Amino acid sequence: MAETAKPLRLLAQDAEDLAVLSAALQDAVAKIGDIRWDAQGRTLTLACNRFRWETPAGKKSGKQGERVRSALQFGDVAGVQARNLRRDAKGAIVELLSIGFEPAEEAPAGVVTLTFAGGGDLRLSVDCLDVALADVSEPWATPRTPGHAD
Repeated sequence: MAETAKPLRLLAQDAEDLAVLSAALQDAVAKIGDIRWDAQGRTLTLACNRFRWETPAGKKSGKQGERVRSALQFGDVAGVQARNLRRDAKGAIVELLSIGFEPAEEAPAGVVTLTFAGGGDLRLSVDCLDVALADVSEPWATPRTPGHAD
């Protein structure tokens, strides 16, 4: 019987927690149209296909990896700025490289930066870190394991 990792359900309330989410989401792919900013609800939600780095195949090259549909939601978002992301190109694919946090002078506020391949990014002004990640589908096999230069 194949070993199957449980679906991820993670929360981030500080920079260390966010670093864990960033690692889990490295190389996630999404469509621009899967990024939703709800100004009234003060949330930003990103639906993506996350590579499952936590599985044995994700840790070793040469084995077939898995992807899973995941939802990432940021709460307490006061504003969003996009750079080099065409919001009108709803079907354009973006690849998430990292998520970082810069605290503001008045804690716990700060700026969360989602950095995408190709030079695009989203900057979220947040009153505090209130982030949730949840896998929302069954995983599926993928023949492509993301690669990075050492």
